[in-house]
Order: sequence, then structure tokens, then C-alpha cells
Amino acid sequence: MKFRAGKLKKLMSASMISLGITSFTGFTGCAFAQQQDRSAGDDHARHGDGNGGRPVKVMIVTMFAPEGQVWLDRLGPWQAVSVPGLSPDYPDVHCNRDEVCVITTGMGHTNAAASMMALAFSDRFDLRDTYFLIAGIAGIDPKRGTIGSAAWAKYLVDFGIQWELDAREKPADWPSGFLGINTKGPAEKPPLDYRTEVFALNATLADAAFAISRNVTLSDSDDAKVARAKFGYAPANQPPRVIQCDTLAGDTWWSGKYIGERARAWTRLLTDGRGVYCTTQQEDNATFEALKRAASVKRVDLARVAALRAGSDFDRPYEGQTAADNLLNYAAQGGFAPAIENLYRTGNPFVQELVTHWGAWKRGVPQK
Repeated sequence: MKFRAGKLKKLMSASMISLGITSFTGFTGCAFAQQQDRSAGDDHARHGDGNGGRPVKVMIVTMFAPEGQVWLDRLGPWQAVSVPGLSPDYPDVHCNRDEVCVITTGMGHTNAAASMMALAFSDRFDLRDTYFLIAGIAGIDPKRGTIGSAAWAKYLVDFGIQWELDAREKPADWPSGFLGINTKGPAEKPPLDYRTEVFALNATLADAAFAISRNVTLSDSDDAKVARAKFGYAPANQPPRVIQCDTLAGDTWWSGKYIGERARAWTRLLTDGRGVYCTTQQEDNATFEALKRAASVKRVDLARVAALRAGSDFDRPYEGQTAADNLLNYAAQGGFAPAIENLYRTGNPFVQELVTHWGAWKRGVPQK
């Protein structure tokens, strides 16, 4: 499941107040927005491969206002750098004195791809040594995590690049109506003709980020505790923690046991058994593909991309609950505010490690 702006406004308003957030679109209600200097961002812009732009140690990639705000409230003061081609809702990248920046792309594959292309090909930044931290909320598989858990991924898998039959019309021996494009059945691995179906992240970087953050204390809520207790098994009914497992992207916000089983199987299939599905979101393959295009002309380094997703709701119902109830009443699970907070609690130790020990990280992940 994934969060969409229209259905979430009431939930976001309450959750954002609890997080100290005063405005939704464009961060316009924040104190820093009244004081930021826009001129210096343009001074860094030159034509070429970006090597005349503002250097960035860490670019935190968020998808909608609350995901970005949790960083902006804590790591300032900020300077706003306007970038042509970004979402009109989030037209600026915000950068601090430590060369940490935050971008908000807008939700969904299309917004993520467009905004990241605009960023990656902007001469206002030198991104050749930049580490990218994708940090967003997601639905979570109760067999792998729980609401509030924060998961570092090694694989990004696209759930949308499939053929689909209505489940009422599928062959009787198929577990679902999904199958790979140009295959004969659900268990056959498709030819990867789109070249965006699956991406392997730098496992060494993912392991390092996990090691740095694995023991942080995560946020929780009373409603989330109640929601967890309805599951009769771990880790769904356990407190949230930092974990490692993989993430599935697709613009359809889904709920259900059988689609969830396909998510697990699809991840295994596309990663040749190496990947383990646990979170579902909308953007990460699109974000990575945009960076891949930039890497092809040496504007970014794909070995420096990390993906962190925090569970805001379960992707399937507990025993006795319907899939429809799980979807329509996702807000009652109480996972939104803890998930947003846990993106910061889990991601910030990684960010601070990079900034504090930049001499060790500038050339790549330090050897242990």
C-alpha cells in the first residue's frame, strides 16, 4: 500500500501537527522558508557535467511533504535552491551548511522520474560524489516487519511491469492473475526487456547503513500497538525495529493476502531467489532509473544509492479481517506518524556518519 495526497489530507493534518509540521504543500509554513537565501544556489550553476555546481555530500530523496519535513525541521538552517523541472508543489532543493540536501519529488512513478531527472541533470549541483538516501514510508509485509519498522533494501523490484488477468478469469491452477510479460505462466521469469524491472543496490553500502542504524530506538504509537496485537505471529505483533529486506514499487495501492503472496514470489523470481520482499511503495524504481541515466554520463555514482522505507501500514489483513477493511481503514493502524519519525531516526545516523567522516567516505564505502 502507498499513501496518496487526496485520501490522506485529514490523516496528514493530524499527524503533521503531532510532528510539529504546519504546512503540507511546498513547506511554505515553516520558519526556515521565511529566511532562506536563494541567490547563492544560482551562483553555483554552470554548464557542463555538473562539476561547477554546488557540492553535495548527501541528497535525501523524499516523495511528499511529511517525509521531507521531518528532515527540514531538524537539520537546518537551510538554503533553498530552485531547480527548473522540479514539481511545482516542491520547486526547491533545500541544502544546509554540511552539504546535506533534501528534495521532494512528488508521489508516484511519474513525479519521481521527472523530478529526479531534473535534479540529476541540473548544473546547480555537483552530484558526482553524492550519496543518495531514498527515505519514504511504505506498506509492510507482516511476515517480515511491522508498522514502524525501518527497512534497508538491497533490491528494488517493479511490481507494475507484469501482465494481469482478472483473478475471476485466471486459469484454475494459477495462484493469481499476475504473470511476467511474454511468459506462459506466473512462475516463469520474464525477459527483462524494460531494463527497469529490478535493480540491485550496492550491498556493501546497504550493509554499512544497516550496521550504523540497527540499534536506534524507534518511535511508536498506542494505535500501532493495538493494530499489531491483532496479528497472531511475529514480527507483525512485535515492536518496530531496523531491518534489512527489499522493496517493491508500483503505482497501484493494493491490499490482500493473495496479492501479497504474489509480491513475495515476484521479488524472488526477479532477483533469482536473492531478494526478500517486505515493503511496497510507488517510486523507487523510477527514482533509480533517473539516476541511472545520469550515471551513464558520469553525473552520479550508482554505487552511492541507499533505499530506506518505513512501514506505515500492513499490506494485508490479519486473520479474520477483510482485505477491503485493511485498505479502507489503513489510517486506524496508527503507523503514519511513527513511520515518518523513524525515517529520520534510522536515516540520520547514516547521514551524520557520512558528513562527520567525509574524508573516509568521499571515495566510496570505507573498507572495514
